[in-house]
Amino acid sequence: ILAIPILILSLLHFASRTILMTDLIHTEKDLVTSLKDYIKAEEDKLEQIKKWAEKLDRLTSTATKDPEGFVGHPVNAFKLMKRLNTEWSELENLVLKDMSDGFISNLTIQRQYFPNDEDQVGAAKALLRLQDTYNLDTDTISKGNLPGVKHKSFLTVEDCFELGKVAYTEADYYHTELWMEQALRQLDDGEVSTIDKVSVLDYLSYAVYQQGDLDKALLLTKKLLELDPEHQRANGNLKYFEYIMAKEKDANKSASDDQSDQKTTLKKKGAAVDYLPERQKYEMLCRGEGIKMTPRRQKKLFCRYHDGNRNPKFILAPAKQEDEWDKPRIIRFHDIISDAEIEIVKDLAKPRLSRATVHDPETGKLTTAQYRVSKSAWLSGYENPVVSRINMRIQDLTGLDVSTAEELQVANYGVGGQYEPHFDFARMSDVSAGGATVFPEVGASVWPKKGTAVFWYNLFASGEGDYSTRHAACPVLVGNKWVSNKWLHERGQEFRRPCTLSELE
Repeated sequence: ILAIPILILSLLHFASRTILMTDLIHTEKDLVTSLKDYIKAEEDKLEQIKKWAEKLDRLTSTATKDPEGFVGHPVNAFKLMKRLNTEWSELENLVLKDMSDGFISNLTIQRQYFPNDEDQVGAAKALLRLQDTYNLDTDTISKGNLPGVKHKSFLTVEDCFELGKVAYTEADYYHTELWMEQALRQLDDGEVSTIDKVSVLDYLSYAVYQQGDLDKALLLTKKLLELDPEHQRANGNLKYFEYIMAKEKDANKSASDDQSDQKTTLKKKGAAVDYLPERQKYEMLCRGEGIKMTPRRQKKLFCRYHDGNRNPKFILAPAKQEDEWDKPRIIRFHDIISDAEIEIVKDLAKPRLSRATVHDPETGKLTTAQYRVSKSAWLSGYENPVVSRINMRIQDLTGLDVSTAEELQVANYGVGGQYEPHFDFARMSDVSAGGATVFPEVGASVWPKKGTAVFWYNLFASGEGDYSTRHAACPVLVGNKWVSNKWLHERGQEFRRPCTLSELE
């Protein structure tokens, strides 16, 4: 069974926040409150101990001036016995009293909701995706100078170093170099850090070497050894780099003058394994640098009131429809889902959100993939009248039968969330990206807008796939986005959308 039309509901615009991230913010706030309570308890405890110490200091200062005269007073003798036998034990118990029980207990409970190493690495990779897609330099990201941000945040040397290490672990030496250089610049600018220049230069020199710039790798290694002459790995690398350069120098002597003047380099690494042939076009569209439609084509795009082919529900209150693109035809319906309905759909989906999967053609199983980063959930019409009402609204707007359609899918994309170029027509229709969607084949970009729905056919009426509908969800630069997707199948549409005599119509 092939999926035909795609309908995407924009539940929330880019400036929104996901419930999971919001929960983490509240979790951390709760822990900070608990920590402050612990600090207050420790301060109260120390204050009590301090009062004891001051009182006993005055008492012992007086007693030591005339010990015999002091203990000669029967009251003083009694109080001395009482203090040493009872009160010092009470003070000992106070000192040994653990005031951290409440905080540690709360921390233990909340830790089950903490992100793990995989989540942290995923967040780092998201930043690297944003850096490439939107042509952002490391200094811009480090200073938090991103468009549309409300709460500016800075990256420390430790943060930059961590990003570089994540890239290094993935054998992504290009980003390793960029972020280690950023860490080094911030250290040179005087930022105080627990990370030293030796550690940064160690990663940086090797990353540069792996990219083929042997001259720069040698220079960086020498800088490292100036700071730490006994660095074992750097000393080994220095000898190796000098050996390679000497070999290439000898080889260049027998070559032509033009060849001997060339810079000493190693062979550059090839394209990444996940390289997309249309990646450049895809990223340009994400930046709003796509193909501009000619004025003649633009004149054929209209806004109109749509009555759903005289559907009684839209005769008195027609839907607002806007043409987004001509071939393939992409249209947007405005104001077709209310804020209240949006919140209900989100509340239903939140407890079920899980990492979105793709169909593996080799194993036939569903699996996660780096080219698709989002969380999704599925909602049935029988679960809630709002979901049922949305399904019927889709049927009325499109004129297609939703009884054979898939359930309503709700997807959430956090920072860096994306779904790279893909088709939606297949023997087993898989999850699609919604919201900010680009079509690399034709140069179309459709931007998300709250409360609207975007609709297109990915099959011709004949059932053949329309390859111009290959599309992608751009990574989220700032904030998060919520979308809902609806796939309607060709089965059941025989009389609503009959075949034509041409396969490509």
